[in-house]
Amino acid sequence: MKAADQWLLHQYSVDFSPVVDNPRARHALLRAHSEILGTPMAFDGMMLFLLRRLDEPVTRFQTKRRDSDDIITITVALKNALPPTSPTCMQVYNIIFRKILGLVGFEQIGRNYFNPNAKREIQQHKIQLLPGFITSILQYEQEVLLMADVSHKILRTETVLDMLAEIQQTKGAGWRDVAKRVLAGEIVLTKYNNKTYRVDDIDFNIDPMNTFDKLDGTKITYAQYYRDAYGLNISDLGQPLLVSNPKKRDQRRGMIDHIHLIPELCTLTGLSEAMRSDFHVMKDLSVYTRITPNVRMKELTNFIGSFPRNQEASTYLQKWQVSFEAQPVRINARIMDREKILTGHQGKNEISLGENAEWSRDLRKDLLSCIGLHNWLLIYTARDSKNAMEFLNAFNTVAPRLGMETRPPLICELRDDRTESFIRAIRQNLSPQTQMVVCILPTIRKDRYDAIKKFCCLEAPVPSQCIVGRTINKKQTVMSVATKIAMQINCKMGGELWTVLIPSKMLMMVVGIDSYHDSATRGRSVGGFVASMNHDLSRYFSRCTFQHTGQELIDGLKVCMTSALRKFKEINGKLPERVIIYRDGVGDGQLPAVVEYELPQVIDTFRMIGTDYSPKCAVVVVKKRINNRFCSLNQGNLVNPSPGTVIDSVVTKPDLYDFFLVSQSVRQGTVTPTSYNVIWDNSGLAPDSMQSLTYKLTHLYFNWPGTIRVPAPCLYAHKLSFLVGQSLHKEARIELADRLFFL
Repeated sequence: MKAADQWLLHQYSVDFSPVVDNPRARHALLRAHSEILGTPMAFDGMMLFLLRRLDEPVTRFQTKRRDSDDIITITVALKNALPPTSPTCMQVYNIIFRKILGLVGFEQIGRNYFNPNAKREIQQHKIQLLPGFITSILQYEQEVLLMADVSHKILRTETVLDMLAEIQQTKGAGWRDVAKRVLAGEIVLTKYNNKTYRVDDIDFNIDPMNTFDKLDGTKITYAQYYRDAYGLNISDLGQPLLVSNPKKRDQRRGMIDHIHLIPELCTLTGLSEAMRSDFHVMKDLSVYTRITPNVRMKELTNFIGSFPRNQEASTYLQKWQVSFEAQPVRINARIMDREKILTGHQGKNEISLGENAEWSRDLRKDLLSCIGLHNWLLIYTARDSKNAMEFLNAFNTVAPRLGMETRPPLICELRDDRTESFIRAIRQNLSPQTQMVVCILPTIRKDRYDAIKKFCCLEAPVPSQCIVGRTINKKQTVMSVATKIAMQINCKMGGELWTVLIPSKMLMMVVGIDSYHDSATRGRSVGGFVASMNHDLSRYFSRCTFQHTGQELIDGLKVCMTSALRKFKEINGKLPERVIIYRDGVGDGQLPAVVEYELPQVIDTFRMIGTDYSPKCAVVVVKKRINNRFCSLNQGNLVNPSPGTVIDSVVTKPDLYDFFLVSQSVRQGTVTPTSYNVIWDNSGLAPDSMQSLTYKLTHLYFNWPGTIRVPAPCLYAHKLSFLVGQSLHKEARIELADRLFFL
């Protein structure tokens, strides 16, 4: 984005006396004086932005309100004259851009803009797909740039009232409780104003004929309000109302009452869990959403090209004296060398990686270190007896090839598939020597899985492996499945699968931290903490902590870090000389809190371990949910960048130590990079070394023989916090802390 030469933005504060609370009324009152103020103008409710400077530093207007006889005095006072690169100008650029989007036919839904005229119907799944774009204008390394990416909004074609009617018909007497469970937490769209709301409850005691107080104090029924305000007639006057608690932003504005919504006028957004697990739904959606780099670039170029083609948009941009380049910015990136995967005893075997950075076909024998499986339980139901025996035969075939010594398990065949039967079998057959509990489950049932994990992680600490029966019922794939399960079992008992060359001469510990919201306790989050325990970064120690504020920030970091450092010293004979912490799950707004709150906990922990202990340290914030996309030019075609591609210029922030890394390969669509922001660094590592270490760590996630999007300790921390937040709701027993029991 470019502003004209000599471009200067004048910022004015705007005060209303008496005070006008309604933002729309403030806009209307100010725009009544646009002849004096001039155009173009941008007003955010508090500040006015003009390209011209008014004759006087303070200008006053008097105007009469349309809805009363009150005379309002508007005071406009000059505050600043801002150059194009000022942070405040970024806010104005985005206001201008949102106006442009409206002029070319886009509508705002939630935070982003979508084109209702280009919607696609997927009738067989009762879904509408609205194409649109995610955009933001920011100051980057050298210039102001527009970040834009293709986005899609998924809407259901049926209303919430349709869903309630279906639940009532299928669930009978208890349908109301079912409806509350199904809708709680869902996001609905009110099509009359394109706003989204979170459903927190359903109030069956009120309906559209109930009344509420308007701003002027008069009462009106919901049915009459929608008829007057939007020209909508509600057909079912007996339907219950949805309840949405006000957002924090609305609470700050003084809104404390619940918002009531009419189910008939609401549609659900996004996909239900059932839809996400339906292969056909996801396949049909991917035709439109997983687009190649060439198609993505074509859509973005057409999008930017629509501005000069639209007369209103073109005129508006000319008034503001700003313009957009027709083509995307070009960046010089670099590709790091391909890693060699080390397997076998002490890493004696090397696997050279291809372009896709995967090694599943090469990993058939000799893992890095194996734990002998001598004492274990195999539990299954009578209906899975045949599959269980075929799996056991396959397991006994593949495990020795991997280097695992195995002995026959203690077999428990159950008459039924009740949760109590599985728990009873484990309890009765478990001994202090048991190394592993393997349960073959006939179906996916969360309550049964949770019960098994709770018993094996909380009551009797032993690694456990749950296998759904249908994953081992095909003869042609059972060997492949058995190989993956054998590797997972080895990890859960403390074994290591592979590593890469770690050149650091200093004794180093790498930490991954992530958080997950506890499904059983509202407002409580689980923090997963995983730390490496050896030079090869292939053995780990884990702890978790709980926080009751509902925020992502972790309170018990000191306890976790202290435990990890002591365990490291116990294993290695001394404390780590360098500690690298990768912190996942932090939004941009929380970065200062991480620096001011979490970082001091880390430093204090080092001091608590010993007054003279001060390791070299770096804290890196990892962000997966970003909208930046990068494409590589290959013989005139746009393709996904190769794994190991690093971007650390042009589109990075001028005030941050940050970089983007494309670490994995994708078979469909456009690859998503990961953003890394080094918020603290006295590690002594050069930027190239930090980027190289980060890329190496993406090779070390043992659940996948390929690179992943984030450093392995981050994903291990996520898996731990997910297990605790979804199933355990308590910290696992400390006896399991030195094994990857949560895989």
